[in-house]
Amino acid sequence: MTLEELKQKMDQAHYIYDDTLATVLYVALQLGRPLLIEGAAGVGKTEIAKVMASALDRDLVRLQCYEGLDESKALYEWNYQKQLLSIQVNMNAQDKDALTKSLFSDEYLLERPLLQSIRSEKPVVLLIDEIDKADEEFEAFLLELLSDMQVSIPEVGTIQARSVPFVVLTSNRARPLSEALRRRCAYLYIEYPDMEKELAILRAKLPHVDDRLCAQVALAVQKLRSSETILKKPSIAETLDWAAALDALGLRELTPDALRQTAGFVLKNNEDIAELNLDDHHSCQCGGCGGHHHD
Repeated sequence: MTLEELKQKMDQAHYIYDDTLATVLYVALQLGRPLLIEGAAGVGKTEIAKVMASALDRDLVRLQCYEGLDESKALYEWNYQKQLLSIQVNMNAQDKDALTKSLFSDEYLLERPLLQSIRSEKPVVLLIDEIDKADEEFEAFLLELLSDMQVSIPEVGTIQARSVPFVVLTSNRARPLSEALRRRCAYLYIEYPDMEKELAILRAKLPHVDDRLCAQVALAVQKLRSSETILKKPSIAETLDWAAALDALGLRELTPDALRQTAGFVLKNNEDIAELNLDDHHSCQCGGCGGHHHD
């Protein structure tokens, strides 16, 4: 696949990108390097993995990280119930060593996302989502996979990748990641889109929504993100939800009333919504209704 072909595939998926992003994706793919994508929550990091799976016509295998994540949830687990049943059935077998060896064969191995991705006959896109939420011990465990495309299972040994997945790791920067992990990856930082890009995303994803309304929503979201009083900045997904909600109500303009009625689609906590419910002496803080008073 050429760079231009990749761009065409992303265009077909209605994904809005710039040349830098497209180039980093293409080179990482060509070199077989994992790609670490950092940025605030909601800027579209996970969406890149989904778009790449679509563009490459590959399955997407996702590992959602969280505190306490370990090998049994990420790499493999033995089917203990099946092993126990086999022991009971074959307890009178003469060759105990053969029985023991058989209990740790593929028949009893439960694949988790990491093992599934490298044992797949066809290459997949492996998304390791929010790696910063996992413990540092798990991050260190990943290094073998990221550098050598292999994993080690004590009862089996080293398992080499049958196919090389395109690995995307995302981080919201909740904690610093190790230099060892960073060295193994290509790197991309994504910021919230500017007004022009946000409007382009709205037009691409919601082509049926009134263009003037899209422009007002994009402007309002830009103002909300820049406001120091808004605790949780709206994500791109919430921008799309808001525009869709306004359109579902048959609205063609973001008025103060429309803003109050649909605030829960763009702001997701009471404190932020309260910032919009100002009294008559204050103007609308989001800018979407032209700074009019809430009468």
